[in-house]
Amino acid sequence: MNIKGNTILVTGGASGIGYQFSKKFYNNDNQIIVCGRNTEKLTTLEAEFPEIITKQCDVTHADERVALFEWVTTHYPDVNVIVNNAGIQNRFNLLTADAKNDWESLKTEIDINFDATVQFSILFGQYFAKSNNEASIINVSSGLAFSPMAIAPIYSATKAAVSSFSTSLRHQLSETNTNVYEVIPPAVNTDLGGKGIHTFGADPTDFINEIFEGLVQDKHHIGYGSSKERLTMTKEELDQVTSDMYQQLKDTI
Repeated sequence: MNIKGNTILVTGGASGIGYQFSKKFYNNDNQIIVCGRNTEKLTTLEAEFPEIITKQCDVTHADERVALFEWVTTHYPDVNVIVNNAGIQNRFNLLTADAKNDWESLKTEIDINFDATVQFSILFGQYFAKSNNEASIINVSSGLAFSPMAIAPIYSATKAAVSSFSTSLRHQLSETNTNVYEVIPPAVNTDLGGKGIHTFGADPTDFINEIFEGLVQDKHHIGYGSSKERLTMTKEELDQVTSDMYQQLKDTI
């Protein structure tokens, strides 16, 4: 991937891993468009990087995704990269979850983590395919796609779905000008899932630097640390990782 001179949309790009993508691409001479739900975080990002364009959007809702796509392609028709990064992580016990009365709340993880990635990939994939410019779709999955964290069951499942979908997308776009990259983070020191939960995680700057090395080298699957290790593990080894994590964390839900 050419990491310079692009027009890039980053979903959830005002905090966490999305912020790292926004900053790194910005520092490599790209035009950056960031969408997010939290207007305060968008305002803070604008103050730090006045040239970054921000747009409030709740990607939970399909109509807002379509409106964002139409706004971006109308005002910034040279857009040629999307980073599908927006995501949330909830930890809960399946035996006590209220799937009868609180399904909409539970389903939010599916809407943001998976549905939005699929819809944006289709919308922008079709748009990119009509252009003669080199284009890229970068989907953020997780090491938990390969060995789920059982206390975050929906999050882990949505990331497994993102990984599978990205492979299909790559094949279907293989005869177009659009590349598909899957970024596979381990735990990174961000506020995903709640403030302070991932302080043990990888340094965000070290993480994004290695991810960008993978993009430059056109690697389709780009992991880091433990998530990189999981790409080469056997099914038995991955099952053991899942079991060990659950035994360690099961009393936290």
